[in-house]
Amino acid sequence: MFKRMLPLILSVFFLSAAIVYVADTDKSSEESDQSETQTFEILKPTEEMRGVWVTYMTLDIENESDKEAAFEEKIHTIISDMKSADLNTMIVQVRPFCDAIYPSRYFPWSHILTGTQGQNPEFDPLQTIINSAHENSIKVHAWINPYRISTKNTPSQLSSDHPYKKDDNIGVEVNGSIYLNPASEKAIKLIADGAKELAEKYDIDGIQFDDYFYPPDCGEFDAADYEAYCSKTDQPLTLENFRKENVSRMVEQVYHSIHETGKNIVFGISPQGNLNNNEGLYADVITWCKEKGYIDYICPQIYFSLDNPALTFEDGLREWLTMEKHENLALYIGIPAYKAGTDADSGTWLDNDDILTTEIGIAREMKTDGFILYSYDSFHNEDNEAEVQNVIRYLTSSPTQ
Repeated sequence: MFKRMLPLILSVFFLSAAIVYVADTDKSSEESDQSETQTFEILKPTEEMRGVWVTYMTLDIENESDKEAAFEEKIHTIISDMKSADLNTMIVQVRPFCDAIYPSRYFPWSHILTGTQGQNPEFDPLQTIINSAHENSIKVHAWINPYRISTKNTPSQLSSDHPYKKDDNIGVEVNGSIYLNPASEKAIKLIADGAKELAEKYDIDGIQFDDYFYPPDCGEFDAADYEAYCSKTDQPLTLENFRKENVSRMVEQVYHSIHETGKNIVFGISPQGNLNNNEGLYADVITWCKEKGYIDYICPQIYFSLDNPALTFEDGLREWLTMEKHENLALYIGIPAYKAGTDADSGTWLDNDDILTTEIGIAREMKTDGFILYSYDSFHNEDNEAEVQNVIRYLTSSPTQ
């Protein structure tokens, strides 16, 4: 009896297995399709951005004997000054030359910590920043220069574990400086992996790229890349659009790498304030602002006085306000504290000492989402002192937006 039933039992078993396999395959395929079309809804923050940029030069401790104590003291001073000015976000340069102020799988230790790139300072400066900032209700955005490797021999020597030293095909030398090649898929992956590492390892609030993309006056360094692209493309883009597409592809991959972590970390870019200047760097800011999937915020560096004869602050701001933007994009304004009290912009910063305050007021009146001051060093610069003190009085006495 059992022998006669065995073929039937086996048939049922294999049929069931086949059904399960097909169902799992369909499910896997469906999940794959969903992953390819995945989007991230990052809502605009309700709190006004009141930020300040902290450069790698400010963080330099290479000549200090007790490096950890010296670094902690620097951060304590910065945060005290920020609290006194009612600022709420520190945009701190954590990767200036494809090197890092934190332990990284991809990048060597920065030379600003010990004087020698790749040398371990025996503590984690980024964690120090985060701990101190968050204890004082200050947010931290990790500021990255995505492409720069060295500029005019800074740093003086690259470490043996630098990604460019391991594979110089990912970089290019232009006008005495070295950059990651924007056309290199390996370079794009390195930048995206590095951003994801930051997002996964640290309790940061944001990641920001500055305004450096294709090297300025780059000539035809990428002629071979463009020729190779054209040879395998039926309808190739122009060289200009090829370069724009390379940068946009990198920005898009970074955006997804950050948000795939599932953490509430925003990604922003701070481009040139004069919209036309971004064309020369092949930064397609118009697309990044208009279409979802590139950035969560934009912070143009509108580094002009109220009466700058080349381009006034208000005219520059108006260009960004009238641009088409996706519904969740936050617009912050970069304010040039470093120009206050100097002869910049044809001497128009010397007209009076409340230009910075007026610009912040205009940004608020025009319903932007906040501002970021460049840079923290202006808090202790004699030329900028009067204007900065007026800003502090204004911020601490006026209601936040």
